[in-house]
Amino acid sequence: MKTLIAYALLAITTLAVAPSCAAESPWRLGIAAGYGERTNPLILSDDIPIAVDVDIAWFGKRFFFDNGDFGYTFADNSLLTASLIARVNSDRVFFGRTNTRFINVGFDGVGLQETVLLDVPDRSYAVEAGFEVLADGTWGHLRFAAHHDVSNTHEGYELDFEYGLGWRSKRWYFQPSLGMSYKSSALSNYYWGLRPGEAFDPTLAYEPGAGVNVRGRLQLSYYISRHWAFSLAGEYERLHDGIVDSPIVRDHQTLGYFAGFRYRF
Repeated sequence: MKTLIAYALLAITTLAVAPSCAAESPWRLGIAAGYGERTNPLILSDDIPIAVDVDIAWFGKRFFFDNGDFGYTFADNSLLTASLIARVNSDRVFFGRTNTRFINVGFDGVGLQETVLLDVPDRSYAVEAGFEVLADGTWGHLRFAAHHDVSNTHEGYELDFEYGLGWRSKRWYFQPSLGMSYKSSALSNYYWGLRPGEAFDPTLAYEPGAGVNVRGRLQLSYYISRHWAFSLAGEYERLHDGIVDSPIVRDHQTLGYFAGFRYRF
């Protein structure tokens, strides 16, 4: 399960735990320091730097807290682990680094441009509830999660699937993974759409509709000791076509990377 900070800013900074580091305490405490960045696909927006990521989690017999996610595990056996999860949606993080300015918008693909004032939208975080199913083995790991807005913010839902396979050689650990997220029309329209009142020209109003984001991730870790590890990670996520065509979106993807050291208490 990803930390809220890591998922919101990069989704790749949580390091795998070496078998020798298995903790007896219900607490998991760690900190990663280094340098990384995640690109921001919104117009007139700054990319998101990453320097420090704090990992705080507590796991009880059934209930747990994992960096902002609250959960209840109702099934845990040799085949899978299934939990109910409450979380905060991460799409909002991009809207914290935007500005309102005049921009040029092209029409009809023929180079005709007009200066239009776009009010870069102010979007709210949404509290979502759902479930997560995890399964792993020598064949790799699978994760499926479904979450629905319970805060009446976007009133939509998201389905997420991920498969990864890791290799370990002494102190080295390498893991590639592939994933996809289905974002409902209500979720996509709220975060990535443009309402009539948010543009000087109401004809620019836009609703992306539902679609699937696809991502790939690579992670390489070297365990220096029981507590220290060094990690390199990178992620590419392709936004679905509806989002890409939005007037407030400039890029068809987000790119992220991180390199740094982690200390686990």
